[in-house]
Amino acid sequence: MPDPSTAEPSTAEARTADARTTAASAPRSLAEALRARDDVALAALLHARPDLLTPVPGDVTQLATRAGTRASVVRALDRLDRFALQTAEALAVAPDPCPYPVLESLLTGDTGSTGEDNGARAALPRALGTLRDQALVWGDDDRIRLVRTARELLAPSPTRPSPTGLGPTVAEATSGMSPTRIQEIVATAGLPATHDPVSAVSALTALFTDPKRMSALLDEAPAEAHQVLGRLVWGPPYGEVTPDPTPPVRWLRDRGLLLPASARTVVLPREVALYLRGGLAHRVTEPVAPAVRVHREHRPQLVDANAAGQALAALSTVEELAKSWEQSGPPVLRAGGLSVRDLKRTAATLDTTEQSAAFWAELAYAAGLVAGDAEADERYAPTPAFDGWLELPPAERWSTLARAWLPATRTAGLVGEQDSKGRTLSALGPELDRSAAPEVRHRVLGLLAELPEGASPDPEALLARLAWERPPRGASDLRARLARWTLTDAEVLGVTGRGALSAFGRALLEGRDPAPELAPQLPEPVDHVLLQADLTAVAPGPLRRPLGDTLAVLAEVESKGGATVYRFTPGSVRRALDAGHTAVDLHAFLAEHSRTPVPQPLSYLIDDVARRHGHLRVGAASSYLRCDDDGMLNEILADKRSVGLGLRRLAPTVLAAQAEPKALLDGLRAMGYAPAAESRTGDVLVARADAHRAPARTAPAPVPDGPPVPDATLLGAAVRAIRAGDLAATAVRKEPAATPSGAAPGELPRTSAAETLATVQAAALTGSAVWIGYVNAEGAASQRVIAPVRVEGGFVTGYDHTADEVRTFALHRITGVAELAEDQV
Repeated sequence: MPDPSTAEPSTAEARTADARTTAASAPRSLAEALRARDDVALAALLHARPDLLTPVPGDVTQLATRAGTRASVVRALDRLDRFALQTAEALAVAPDPCPYPVLESLLTGDTGSTGEDNGARAALPRALGTLRDQALVWGDDDRIRLVRTARELLAPSPTRPSPTGLGPTVAEATSGMSPTRIQEIVATAGLPATHDPVSAVSALTALFTDPKRMSALLDEAPAEAHQVLGRLVWGPPYGEVTPDPTPPVRWLRDRGLLLPASARTVVLPREVALYLRGGLAHRVTEPVAPAVRVHREHRPQLVDANAAGQALAALSTVEELAKSWEQSGPPVLRAGGLSVRDLKRTAATLDTTEQSAAFWAELAYAAGLVAGDAEADERYAPTPAFDGWLELPPAERWSTLARAWLPATRTAGLVGEQDSKGRTLSALGPELDRSAAPEVRHRVLGLLAELPEGASPDPEALLARLAWERPPRGASDLRARLARWTLTDAEVLGVTGRGALSAFGRALLEGRDPAPELAPQLPEPVDHVLLQADLTAVAPGPLRRPLGDTLAVLAEVESKGGATVYRFTPGSVRRALDAGHTAVDLHAFLAEHSRTPVPQPLSYLIDDVARRHGHLRVGAASSYLRCDDDGMLNEILADKRSVGLGLRRLAPTVLAAQAEPKALLDGLRAMGYAPAAESRTGDVLVARADAHRAPARTAPAPVPDGPPVPDATLLGAAVRAIRAGDLAATAVRKEPAATPSGAAPGELPRTSAAETLATVQAAALTGSAVWIGYVNAEGAASQRVIAPVRVEGGFVTGYDHTADEVRTFALHRITGVAELAEDQV
C-alpha cells in the first residue's frame, strides 16, 4: 500500500492542477460566457429576454453589453420567481466571485451541510440555472459572478437597503474611518495590533467570520447588547444613536460589532449579522412554490350549469347596456371616458354597482360593440357590430365577449382611482391600460385548470402562488389586485362557476372556440310568457329575439334571474303606442304569446292608455299643441305646472309653446297627459327604437408588456446574425505593412477607394473572404466578413456571413477592408 503521507501531497497537487486548469478555461467575461453557449442556449436567452433583440445585436459583445444595461436587468429581475430572486440577492451580498458552497450556505444556513433545510439545497441548481440561462449570472461553480448591474441593484447601500436586510461589510463600513480608530477597535476586540489599516480590517473580518471566537466574544456582551443586536439582525441594519450612547451600544461600538455610518447612525456589519442569523441571507427562504389548495369540490356538471347561467346573464347585461345608449348615449368627456354621473346612471339602469357597470362598459367597448360616435357633441352609442352580434346564437355571442376579455389590457378595476397627477380614472377613459393584465388572467385561469375538474381554490393560496412566481417589487402589488379582479370578472362573466373553471372556460384558456362547449349548457329560447293578474309577465327562459324586443318596449324589466319578470305600466304601454303599435296589435300580441289568459286589468290598462293616447298633438312650430277639446286646453293653461312650457293660445283648439317638441311632450306627460307627436302633415309620428349607431370601428388593441416574444424563425435568424457578426468582429486579419498614425494595433485601418477596390477584386478572383467596415444608408456602422463574387458599377456582390445570405454593398460605403489571416480563411 502506498504511504498516505506521500499520497496526500500528490492528491493536493492534482487538485491544485485541476483548479488551475478550470480557472484557465473559465470565462473571463459575460461575453465569453455567451460566446461559449450553443445556438439552442443562445436562442433560449433571446426568448426569455426579448428586449435584447431590439434591434438584433451585431455580435456577442453587443449582446452581452445590452444584457447588462439597467433597464434590461431590471426587466429580467422582475420576471424571476421568488427563490431565483433570493439566489440573486444572496449573490449580491456574497464575495465576488462566489464559490457554489458559499452560495449554498447563504441559502441553507448552518444546517446546509446536514441537509436539514426546507428544500433549498435541492432547488438551488434550478434557480442558479435560471439565472445563468437569463445571463444574470456567469462563470462556473467555482467562480459564480452576478452581473454587475444586478449586483448594484440588489446590494445594500445607506440609501437603498438590501432585500436581505444585510448591511455593508466591515471593509465597506470602515472605508472612511481613521487608522487610529480602527486600531482602537482591534485592540478592544482582543486582537493584536497590526502595522496598517488594511491588515487590521482583515483581522477584524476574520474574527467576525470565526464562529468559535465570535461565540466567545458575545458571551462577554451585556444582556442589553444582545437585545440591540436582535433588533438589527434581520434588518434594517441601521440604527440611530445619541452623542452619548447607552453602555450596551458603547460596548458593541467599541468592539466593531456596530460601526458608525454617520454622525448619529450606526450599522451592523454584514459578517456579524450573518453569524447571528446562522449564515442565512434571508430570514425565510422559499425554494418551493406554495401549493394552490382546493377550497371546495363540486360536481363538474354543477359548475358548468352555474357558469352557463352567469354567461346568459352577462349576455343580457351587455345587450341592455348597449340598448340603453341607443337613443341618447352618455357624452364623452373632453379627456375621454364616462363622467361619474353617467356611470351612476348606467349602474342604475343595469341595477348593479358602479364598479360592475364599469366592467360591463369596458367589456362592450373591448368587444367593439360600443364606441364614441365621432360627432361634434360626441356621445357613446352601439356600433354596427352590435347589430350583427345580436343575430348570433347565444354561445357565439358569449364567445365574442370572452375572447375580448381575456387578452384585454384595459382594467375596469382601476376606475375611480387616481393617477399620478391626482386625476380620477374614468370608465372608457385613457390611462386604464395595464400591460400585465392579460398575463395575470392567463396565469390565474391556468392555475385553476391545474386543479381537479369542479374544484375551486383557496383565493389566498392562489395569490400566494402568484406572489411566489412573480414577487412584487415596490409598495403597490398590482399583480395581486389584477388576480383578484380576474377571479371576480371570470365569475360574473361565466368563465368560472362557483369558483371552479368551467368546461368552456377551459376551452377559452386553451385557445379553442368555447361556443361548442357552452351551447349545450344554455336553455333554448322560449316563445311565450306567463301573464299574471298583478300586471306582470314571467318569461320562463331567454326569449326569442322578436318576442324579447317587443316585450322590452311594452313592459319594464322588474327582476332578472332564471326567469325574467316584466311589469306593465301606463308609461311602458304609452311607449309601445309611440313606437307605432295600436291597442288591437298589443291585445293580439299578448294573446298569441301568453300561455295564460290575458288578465282583465292588463286589457283595461292598454285600452285606457290607448283611449287617451294621441288626444293631444304636439308639432314643431317651435312647438305647438292642438286638441279638439278646447276645455282640455283651458285646463292645461290654468295648470301652474305648464308655466315653464311657455304656452299661449293661438286658436280655440291650438296652443303655441316656447319649448321644443320633445320637451313639450315630456312636460305634458309629467302632468299626467298622454300626448302624441305629429308630423308636418298632421300624421302621428312613430318613435322607433332603432336609432343612433356609432361608426364601425375595431376593438381597442391591447398594450403589449414590452417587446413581443419572438417566434422560432426570428430566433433562428437572430442567432445566425449574432454568430456571423461575432465571426466578423473576432476574425484575425492580416496587419497592413504600415499602420497609419492613430490606428490601434489589430484594428482595420481606413483604406483608400483604390485600395478597397483592388482588395475586393482580388478576393473575388481567388474566392477568398475579406473583412470590411461598412456604413449603411442610416449611418449605422458594422463589421462584416464577406466573400466577394462580383465587383462592378461601384458595387460589390458577395456572400455576407453576418446575414447568412448574398448581398450587394456600395463600394463608397466601405470604410476599410483587409484580408483574413491564413487560418481564418
